Amino acid sequence: MQQVLSLARLTPLQTRPNPQVAAILVKDGQVVGIGGHYFPGGPHAEVNALLQAGELAEGATLYVNLEPCSHYGRTPPCVDALINAKVGQVVVANLDPNPLVAGQGIAKLKAAGIQVHVGVESTAAAAINQVFFQNICCHQPFVTVKAGLSLDGKIATKANLSQWITSQEARLDAHSYRVSHDAILVGVNTVLSDNPSLTPHLLANPLRIPIRIILDRKLRTPLTAKVILDKQAPTWICTENCDLHQQQLYLNAGVKILEFTALTIENLLKRLYQEQIYALLVEGGEQVYSSFLDAKAINQLVCYFSPQLIGSIHAKHLFAGVGFASLANNLKLRLSEVQQLGDNVKIVCNLNGRS
Repeated sequence: MQQVLSLARLTPLQTRPNPQVAAILVKDGQVVGIGGHYFPGGPHAEVNALLQAGELAEGATLYVNLEPCSHYGRTPPCVDALINAKVGQVVVANLDPNPLVAGQGIAKLKAAGIQVHVGVESTAAAAINQVFFQNICCHQPFVTVKAGLSLDGKIATKANLSQWITSQEARLDAHSYRVSHDAILVGVNTVLSDNPSLTPHLLANPLRIPIRIILDRKLRTPLTAKVILDKQAPTWICTENCDLHQQQLYLNAGVKILEFTALTIENLLKRLYQEQIYALLVEGGEQVYSSFLDAKAINQLVCYFSPQLIGSIHAKHLFAGVGFASLANNLKLRLSEVQQLGDNVKIVCNLNGRS
């Protein structure tokens, strides 16, 4: 199963909105078939493994990180292929939360007399498909909040200076998150104060350039901002401003406008998922971070701590907003990773229940 997980990790981004899945068929101690899911609409991992194994699949054990599907989508059910191939047993890491599957694949295999074992390396497997699980369960993007901050939790000084709190090594690592998410989101105040490009420009030949999303209720984003002028990536502005003349100025500049009656985090995430944003990276600033915290809309928190102190109650905090009065009802996270990057420390936490 660990080899299956290693293979599944090799297909980041390319399978969305589908999960990352790999499968290995073993017979008499020998690998007879290996398969992966490589692109949406293409054969699933189990089918590719069966094609490689041929007649050797009969009586073999299939190891797969996600429950084989039992429904017709763009491809036929994988469980039917496994049953027809007469595999002996199936070892699964995670059940598929998709309501069209959700244990039905396992049930169908068992009904056909195939032994099934579920839960092997389940935690590590869930980490691979955390975006898919969030999408299926909540019909919302997987939200990662990323921030660089001082040891006393400040993301900018009282003069609103933040470049650069973190080290070059930390910033380079942070750009890998830009690539792995479909879109990067900031508030208009970040655009006004920092004029960022919001691209993974520190990486050589990044796999892709994500969409840039600006939360701008009143359409205050300057038409001269980098995110509008540089044409390095698509830029979307989410706004409550319904002035068609003002919107047209942005449309003429190539910006996509998403208009909201009420620009709440709940409405935002629902709309972005409809726009096929499956993983969202939130990069600031203080008000935006706080809005996501108050809405309990954080799936992953990535913080880069720099060994310096900024002080001042007027400096920018990572989280301000309303917050939580009760420790029993606040947002609980689980520590997933700690890493030293130069003289900075990276800490990754995930929402309890999923990696």
